[in-house]
Amino acid sequence: MCGIVGYIGPRKAYPIIIEGLKRLEYRGYDSAGIALFDGKDLKVSKTKGKVADLEAQVEKEITTTGNVGIGHTRWATHGVPNDVNSHPHVSNSGNLVIIHNGIIENYESLKLELISRGYTFKSDTDTEVLVNLIEEIQKQDNLKLGKAVQVALNQVIGAYAIAVFDKNKPEEIVVARLGSPLAIGIGDNDDEFFIASDASPFLEYTKNAVYLEDEEMAIIRFHKGIKIRKIKDDSVVETFVQELQINLEQIEKGGFDHFMLKEIHEQPKAITDTYRGRLLRNEAIIKMAGVEDNMKKFLNANRIIIVACGTSWHAGLVAEYIFEDLARIPVEVEYASEFRYRNPVINEDDVVIAISQSGETADTLAAIKLAKSKGAFVFGVCNVVGSSIARESDAGAYTHAGPEIGVASTKAFTTQITVLTLIALRLARAKGTISSSDFRTHLLELELIPKKVEKALESDDNIKVISKIYKDAKNFLYLGRGYNFPVALEGALKLKEISYIHAEGYPAAEMKHGPIALIDENMPIAVIATKKGHYEKVVSNIQEIKSRKGKIIGIVTEGDTQVRGLADHVIEVPETLESLSPLLTTIPLQLLSYHIAVMLDKNVDQPRNLAKSVTVE
Repeated sequence: MCGIVGYIGPRKAYPIIIEGLKRLEYRGYDSAGIALFDGKDLKVSKTKGKVADLEAQVEKEITTTGNVGIGHTRWATHGVPNDVNSHPHVSNSGNLVIIHNGIIENYESLKLELISRGYTFKSDTDTEVLVNLIEEIQKQDNLKLGKAVQVALNQVIGAYAIAVFDKNKPEEIVVARLGSPLAIGIGDNDDEFFIASDASPFLEYTKNAVYLEDEEMAIIRFHKGIKIRKIKDDSVVETFVQELQINLEQIEKGGFDHFMLKEIHEQPKAITDTYRGRLLRNEAIIKMAGVEDNMKKFLNANRIIIVACGTSWHAGLVAEYIFEDLARIPVEVEYASEFRYRNPVINEDDVVIAISQSGETADTLAAIKLAKSKGAFVFGVCNVVGSSIARESDAGAYTHAGPEIGVASTKAFTTQITVLTLIALRLARAKGTISSSDFRTHLLELELIPKKVEKALESDDNIKVISKIYKDAKNFLYLGRGYNFPVALEGALKLKEISYIHAEGYPAAEMKHGPIALIDENMPIAVIATKKGHYEKVVSNIQEIKSRKGKIIGIVTEGDTQVRGLADHVIEVPETLESLSPLLTTIPLQLLSYHIAVMLDKNVDQPRNLAKSVTVE
């Protein structure tokens, strides 16, 4: 949700910032802007559109000299996407410039107060209010920039990650965060500093980074280092530098046309990386420190509550089946955005599992804090090391999927299911709800899943043919039962996200309770009909669809003949256990959505109106 980049040091700032914005464009891409200090004055250029549009405009508008600068790529919250509302925003005096990710909820009252003091506003944004509030505090109380930022942030309500620069103090940048991630890269000789929403913009320059915690701010001074303080009480915070484990190659396309396609094909490796060191088949054990250290919490749990959003919510639905089936623990799956507002009943003997790819999802973070305030034990499942959810949870497990740049999640889904399956199996073994032979069978099958995903990916050419036939459909229906009902929901979501075709996922048996009215000869229906799990019931649903002339795309087990005789098209996946089938059946649905979107000439990696990490409500 918006990308922030900044640099101060001996290098030329512009190329670092512009390339950093390109790497962060998955976070927001409706407008972009940059501010550079050339040694005398601020040079600002911003525009509606992509970073490429900004790059072309900068060459015409401003000089790109200077060793200090900040940049922003936007996902609009306050104010429509246009040139004026784009960041950076400059104060009335022209001295201060700011970039901001988040929402200032009380900006209207602050704006009215500033207007009464003679301030004028060019944009509709809350961010322009914030930069002028900082300027007013700085002017009225004769404060240094850092102190003025601190005072201002104690007056605002909302979420933010900001970087502020004062042209009269060209040797420093002030940054702060609350609810939105912010990382500071530190050059090898501590003589240069990089600012970004995540580490990807500065990976080629340094692997040393500081991640600000909520309600922390940092004053970054050229040649003088970093000072971190608490925003509320001005207390000093010890600077903790961590070494990054990702590399530049992981965030490049690697020869694929799109990040999404690369990430679909990375799933065999991602799943392997996720269970590596945890699934010890020869020893017939699952080893997960976060679970082992808190086994009593899980075994004594009255229930498990899973909170998540979007694709992670669908992974949570799969987990509900797995936990209840294998470990016999009651599970509730909640949208984090609803859970946090409906005064839920949470007890001290509840375990809350929070799932998020980025580890920064605002609603999921808020749900965690609510659960902890009620005394529940919170276990986080996320992909990004050092993320807010990882730090806020009592314990947790990383998915080890590697960076996911495509906005439409793919490998996040399968790796989350992998982690949750490992947890469920470990608990089932501890509780004695699974036999030794079944446990060994599950371990073997899970270990074989990456090879079977590779096999499922071999259907790509067949899926391209099917995609060409149905790319102009106006509506799609996705049906599944049991473990594959959540996969139907996820398949529909993927198609909506990147092709903008309306799609709905349903339990196959619910088709008769409404959706069947939509079926005609123009309606493609993707039916997940694998041999394990309610197969005959799904076949009956397919026959009902055929009698109404619907077009059936069957996702079937290798060698299936019955559905093949009924469906218009079939896509085969290898056979596996019912509980593991979502790891395979989701693959053709990911490819189907991808190819349809490409054929419709949609921006697969950056679909309209979406951002990768939703860090505001």
